[in-house]
Amino acid sequence: MTKRNLLLSAFVCFTSYNVFAGGLLTNTNQSASFLRNPSRDAIIDIDGVYTNPAGVAFMPKGFHLGFTLQNAKQQRDVTTTFPTLAQNVNYFGEDTRKYEGDALAPVVPSIQAAYVSDRWSVGAAVAIGGGGGKCEFEDGIGSFEAPYSLFPTLMNSQLANVNSAMASYVKGYSMDMYMKGRQYYWNLQVGGTYKITDNLAVGVGGRFVLASCSYKGYVRDIKLYSDPATEIPAAALSAYGINMDAYNISLNTDQSGLGFTPFLSVDWKINEHWNLAVKYEFKTRMRLHNHTKNAEYPPLAGAVLAQFDESKVKKVAEDIPGIVTVGAQYSPIPTVRINGGFHYYDDTHATRYGDKHKTINHGTTEITAGVEWDVAPFITVSAGYQKTNYDLSDEYMNDMSFNNSSHLLGLGCRLNVSKTVSVDLGYMRNFYKSKDVTTQEKKDHYKRENRVFAVGVNMTF
Repeated sequence: MTKRNLLLSAFVCFTSYNVFAGGLLTNTNQSASFLRNPSRDAIIDIDGVYTNPAGVAFMPKGFHLGFTLQNAKQQRDVTTTFPTLAQNVNYFGEDTRKYEGDALAPVVPSIQAAYVSDRWSVGAAVAIGGGGGKCEFEDGIGSFEAPYSLFPTLMNSQLANVNSAMASYVKGYSMDMYMKGRQYYWNLQVGGTYKITDNLAVGVGGRFVLASCSYKGYVRDIKLYSDPATEIPAAALSAYGINMDAYNISLNTDQSGLGFTPFLSVDWKINEHWNLAVKYEFKTRMRLHNHTKNAEYPPLAGAVLAQFDESKVKKVAEDIPGIVTVGAQYSPIPTVRINGGFHYYDDTHATRYGDKHKTINHGTTEITAGVEWDVAPFITVSAGYQKTNYDLSDEYMNDMSFNNSSHLLGLGCRLNVSKTVSVDLGYMRNFYKSKDVTTQEKKDHYKRENRVFAVGVNMTF
């Protein structure tokens, strides 16, 4: 086998994974109120500007303002098993590695505003509707290391063609890897609501989506070893036509895009006990434009990295799916409100680069439930639950971006400081279901953990 064909076989694994692509791009926790009770689809409150726009019509007359700051931290771990990982001299003999990714969003702001009159109401909001932070893999990821781990075996085959005594000369490798991604999808929403009757209101509006993403990473300092403690000098490899620097990777790319999401909303306040609401958000067409500062990689890796290289790909498809939400609120007594909701995300029709949306089996579904209790005039306590179910194929999952089905618990309180000012405190914790994906000889175990704190201030004028 020629050297080119040997190296091509090494990169077959590499090019089987879409390493940097973004995840399912919807972020619904846009207020502290959501954290303390995630079932908000039929709520009548200032955060309803996003969750139930038509319901804003039933708020007290006047100007309402809500401001939230969130702090979110997530751990994304991928445990990869691949036979030749055992040849890494830093973990010699171990074919399983854990790659840890830290995602942090120290401050995530959002603001909602509404003006309510007799029949007409208007609302606006600014929030991060997708992404929302940075994810860093200080030691790289398995999809990058796996093909490089084949180099000792492949180089031995190459050397054996020259001298059969060198068929097992290379026994190990080492490399330096790093990856970091950042995604912010800023939303600017405006809308209007009309109260058709005293019990029925409709809302219509739109949301401008500004995407700002950044991806950085490298693979460098690739070395081969004749035993775990003895590096083979570059000059010795060069004598056989082997230059490991030719397989370095260096990437630094920004992406930006603009989209628009129209939405429709209906709220039916049946009586003092029941409120029902429905919202439909249309699919958002997004095309992210590459702004490449640096993109150096071997040609054989181009199938993966071309999407971040402006000289190869100008625009990357990254649509936001259409969404349907249905909610109900039941108030058995004036001081207690019980909420429930259902969400459907039409992921399979949201176009993604490389037709990745076609690897989704079914759109995402969510069910929510929550309760709020006005314990006293100055305090409301609340708690809620949300179950998110992704139906993703093994082909969809990859190291840099993966989604796990989850159970969410939120709790908190609202403190009524005065008749016109209140403070929301919320805490949310996701409990994710781990997922195993096996492709030929490579096995990945995907695990996530996260928690979010938030404080919000609401004012009425």
